[in-house]
Amino acid sequence: MSTVDFDVIGIGNAIVDVLSHSEDAFLVEHGLTKGSMALIDAVQADRLYEQMGPGVECSGGSAANTIACLASLGAKGAFIGKVKDDGLGKIFAHDIKSAGVDFSSSLATEGPSTARCLILVSDDAQRTMNTFLGACVNLTPDDIDPDYIARGAVTYLEGYLWDPDHAKEAFLKASMAAHQADRKVALSLSDAFCVDRHRKSFQDLVEHHVDILFANEDEIKSLYEVDSFDAALQCVRDKCAVAALTRGEKGSVVIAGNEIHVVDCEKVDHVVDTTGAGDAYAAGFLFGYTQNFDMGSCARLGSVCSAEIISHYGARPESSLADLAGKALES
Repeated sequence: MSTVDFDVIGIGNAIVDVLSHSEDAFLVEHGLTKGSMALIDAVQADRLYEQMGPGVECSGGSAANTIACLASLGAKGAFIGKVKDDGLGKIFAHDIKSAGVDFSSSLATEGPSTARCLILVSDDAQRTMNTFLGACVNLTPDDIDPDYIARGAVTYLEGYLWDPDHAKEAFLKASMAAHQADRKVALSLSDAFCVDRHRKSFQDLVEHHVDILFANEDEIKSLYEVDSFDAALQCVRDKCAVAALTRGEKGSVVIAGNEIHVVDCEKVDHVVDTTGAGDAYAAGFLFGYTQNFDMGSCARLGSVCSAEIISHYGARPESSLADLAGKALES
């Protein structure tokens, strides 16, 4: 059996985020649904970028954010994702490597440009995301090396990448490789609109290929088409080994077999930008999970990481998550 060289290997969209403050009127004017993630084409991306206010560029992508947060916690992480050999692609590769993450995916010399996500942040810290997937859509099963997957204790899959058919095949190949090596598979549902598009296939993925599920309240209710959070809890509890469900200011609920843990969120003086909150929560939880912490402590670490992320613009940590986690566990 292969040795475990990585705590978590993430597979997802390799994206560079462009964040800009936005008034609600701007969203209405452009027909954007506040708080959602919409897929746009290259023409739409160029048009929206031209009309946005001043922006801040930083590497993003849901699973990539999680792996970067894990690195800040002191974990060993790796990431698999597609970028092009262009300006944004080089920014992404530099940023994730400089965070201490193993990123060995080759930069494409042909095809669409590196993906970018135009994020409009409202006064109430809600983020409205408009994503041009670009090179991300070219992830295929050929990009998945079973021997490499076997080197990770957990393979973490990003729900946003479930749109392209080749990426679905890559996810299934990765999950099978992980389980054949006696490793674990985690999935983030990513977005309620994403769940709406792929509900049946997501249900099958969760029940037959996933050990650890991450979802927020809207996503888990959408997955099982129920109106209440409690009903969603009952639906998911026997579908996978662990379900970590976030509820914003209400904290999170973790179900693991017969265990149910309800954990408060961490207090934040001023919420600036909720972009990446769920990604950071998954990082904290998975860090605790790979260190064999109890479920309650895993959820607490998730909340600590999420609180740091929402206190500033951008989805990558600005403070040492390892220091914050250490203080939280001591208290």
